[in-house]
Amino acid sequence: MATIVNTTEEEPMLAVVRFTSELAWADSGPDVAEPEVARLCAEGQQHVLAGRWLDMASLMLASADLLVLSPRVPDKDLECILAIICNLVTKAGSEEEALQIAEAICAKLVQQPGEKPALRIKILFSLYNLLASPYGKAFVYRKALEVAAVGKAADCVVPSFKNIDTFVGDWGIGKLEQRDLFLTVARILKDQKGMSKEYFNFLNKYLATFDGSGDDADVIGEAKEQAAAAIIEFVKSVDLYQCDLLDMPAVAQLEKDEKYQSVYELLKIFLTQRLDSYLEFQSANSTLLQGYGLVHEDCITKMRLMSLLDLSSHCSGEIPYSAITKALGINDDEVEYWIVKAISSKILDCKVDQLNQFVIVSRYTERIFGIPQWKSLRSKLGVWRGNIANAISTIQANKVAEDGGQGMQGLMIR
Repeated sequence: MATIVNTTEEEPMLAVVRFTSELAWADSGPDVAEPEVARLCAEGQQHVLAGRWLDMASLMLASADLLVLSPRVPDKDLECILAIICNLVTKAGSEEEALQIAEAICAKLVQQPGEKPALRIKILFSLYNLLASPYGKAFVYRKALEVAAVGKAADCVVPSFKNIDTFVGDWGIGKLEQRDLFLTVARILKDQKGMSKEYFNFLNKYLATFDGSGDDADVIGEAKEQAAAAIIEFVKSVDLYQCDLLDMPAVAQLEKDEKYQSVYELLKIFLTQRLDSYLEFQSANSTLLQGYGLVHEDCITKMRLMSLLDLSSHCSGEIPYSAITKALGINDDEVEYWIVKAISSKILDCKVDQLNQFVIVSRYTERIFGIPQWKSLRSKLGVWRGNIANAISTIQANKVAEDGGQGMQGLMIR
């Protein structure tokens, strides 16, 4: 097996050309292979001397498919060869040429993604880091996601998803590109174990790109399936007790949709109503719930916790046991179990007055956190800011009075 040795700036590229040429013509016999290899090497040398890096990339990539699929090329050698090819973007004379080289590399790497997908993604991430152009980085990252999705190699890209918001800011991509990106990520996460919350979050990001403006009028209908998926994911989740789906135009359109109207009604029950409403809905739509993989007992559990949050939002800080038993459909001796469950789910902070049978609520999670909740929070912050300002003024006034009194005492002593 040939070994690529880096001795000068140009030689690694020419060594790659020679290596790939020999591999491509290996079965043709020396009489045919040697002249062809020599011709290709000479062509490569001319490209290097003339600084024609895009042509050089095309030459080096000509046998890339053969390289990836050949059992005679170890992964380490293949990675080294592809890294040398990727490095051509740093030699390009312009940003446009660098992008053309990157596009050519990506076009080869996305072919037959089921073959060595992890290696392909690794090379694409290396190419990403070599590019200076934000547009180029966004393009290459999307290609890595494409390979991961088709090649069943989600593990290779999932760790990068936590940086998506930073990436989007750095790339400066528009709403349509963001929409496509978020949907692609959501689809990758959909079948990943233990990633249901992340899947919901990216569905949420995708749906939020539809703002109800005229620009979205012709395409918002495309989001119906994903809107329904987000609702079902929210209802299923044991970690999610708050969302703003009801405020999204992409979700609101389901209210009058023949296929998804019942799904929208289910979301409205979980976010604005109590257990009795869910039980009434379930009795009329049990087949629908089963079709979406929703377990009735799990829905009751979540709906009881949601009902407890609704009670907390309407009380003046104290909830009698009787109100809890009625809203949750439980016995008196079960109240404390559900209070503990709500506390352990981190959706409620409270104290239990067992003697008087009251629950004293100090904090609860709002099921919907939309514009009204933001306004309420702003109002509370304004009150707190005013209280702090008054406290500071009082402290300063007392300090001035105290300093003045000490001064008078000094004059009396003299």
